[in-house]
Amino acid sequence: MRRIALKMLFGDSAKFYGILLGLTFATLLITQQSAIFVGLMTRTYALIEEIPQADLWVADPTLQFVDDTKPMAVTALDRVRSVNGVEWASPLFKSILVAKLPNGGRQLCDVVGVDDATLIGAPAVVVEGKVEDLRKPDAIFVETRGARKQLMQPATDDPNGPKRPMQVGDVLELNERRAVVVGIAETRPSFQNVPTIYTTYFRAIGFAPANRRTLSMVLVKAAPEQDVLQLKQRIETETGLSAYTPEEFSWKTLNYWMNQTGIPINFGIAILLGFLVGVAIAGQMFYNFTLDNLKYFGAMKAMGCTSVQLLVMVALQGLAAGVLGLGLGLGLTAAFGLSVPPDKLAFKLTWHLPLMSAGAVTIIVVGASLLSMLKVIRLDPKEVFSG
Repeated sequence: MRRIALKMLFGDSAKFYGILLGLTFATLLITQQSAIFVGLMTRTYALIEEIPQADLWVADPTLQFVDDTKPMAVTALDRVRSVNGVEWASPLFKSILVAKLPNGGRQLCDVVGVDDATLIGAPAVVVEGKVEDLRKPDAIFVETRGARKQLMQPATDDPNGPKRPMQVGDVLELNERRAVVVGIAETRPSFQNVPTIYTTYFRAIGFAPANRRTLSMVLVKAAPEQDVLQLKQRIETETGLSAYTPEEFSWKTLNYWMNQTGIPINFGIAILLGFLVGVAIAGQMFYNFTLDNLKYFGAMKAMGCTSVQLLVMVALQGLAAGVLGLGLGLGLTAAFGLSVPPDKLAFKLTWHLPLMSAGAVTIIVVGASLLSMLKVIRLDPKEVFSG
């Protein structure tokens, strides 16, 4: 009976390919849009993942997400360092500044200033140069995506001529101050589509416009055998500042973008459309396929097949179409993700997304199968032969 059910499904090639196309397209749209959404959201807390040395991030209590820098007085650093259980505390500067390029062009850049003494917070993956070079006069590091795109330099004396990627030795201006590129680093893509520049904390303060409050955040390492959550509570009590573990800070940032922007709604609509496409195409095609084969089901019922056996046949047909459509859709999604460069489009296919797509396809197939099963159960063989 199972073999007959599959022959019936594959034999009607027009409807079979229609069902397969609907399920494949629905899987592709649901998984692809979900992967882009996940990739985009993970970029919102990329800076936190770039600095794994810190056990706690200390910031102004009004800060809403990692890029929402609320400058604090520099005395906050000493107050944090004085808390019992802190092994070390390093300052971090973060701000958006305008860079002036040699050809006269201007480009917004995300400037990160790390501790002058320890260089904690500097990029871990260095493509050119050495991290210690940040201590040289006017030194900065540029991340690879910005060097290859927004911060490209003229390859000739003609400012309007061909351009080349920024490289070690190039010079630009930050707030009318000279900055020399001493290194190129590889960092995680950030949510803001602007180049990231790394330098030391005090040099970053010099690049930025004058301000009484210059401390963006404090990176804290807990002393050995010190419970991080207890230290977090102690810092908040004694300093009046907010302290977050990396996981808490990442979730705080993620929740801001989820709740305060329309990004989830926009992607949710696209994912829902994918599901509706599957229902409209695959569900309708499978239902029509069953209707067209009622005469065969009726004949088998007249020859002694039970309703349970016929329902198993319908379920097997739905399962076969669902597995094939899901597999093709996931394969196309994976191929899409591999074909798009990471700096062009945010894409992150986690193990949760195929399961979600499988659940959506299951709902589509089960729904269509149930409607078809009702027809098979109510089928009277006399109606088939009399027709």
